Amino acid sequence: MLSPVVTLSIFQKQPNPQVFSAGQVIFAEGEPGEFIYGILEGEVDVLVNGKVVEAIETGEVFGAGVLVGVKNRTYTAVAKTDTKLAFLDEETFLFAVQETPVFALKVMKSYSERLSRVERELASLSV
Repeated sequence: MLSPVVTLSIFQKQPNPQVFSAGQVIFAEGEPGEFIYGILEGEVDVLVNGKVVEAIETGEVFGAGVLVGVKNRTYTAVAKTDTKLAFLDEETFLFAVQETPVFALKVMKSYSERLSRVERELASLSV
């Protein structure tokens, strides 16, 4: 599996990183999306129905569902601290995967684990 350092190097090659202030919404549950994000600096909270289900840190990726056919965001992402993010669209993601095939495994693992946490949270809310 890729280390956060390798993941960071993939995202650091991307132009125009975005900076989000602590508390700023990066994207909201239900919104359409077209980018996967990599955290260059800072932390991001993942919320389902307004409840934090995970905090992710520098070197992690999120938002990958939109690259595998999920049309709308399944959770809300909020900058927990001042955060610097790089992003990849589908074309850039596919290029990164060609250059570093193991990157796809990292993204799939991260997506699968996050999806499981979101589904557990949703199930606990409906009980």
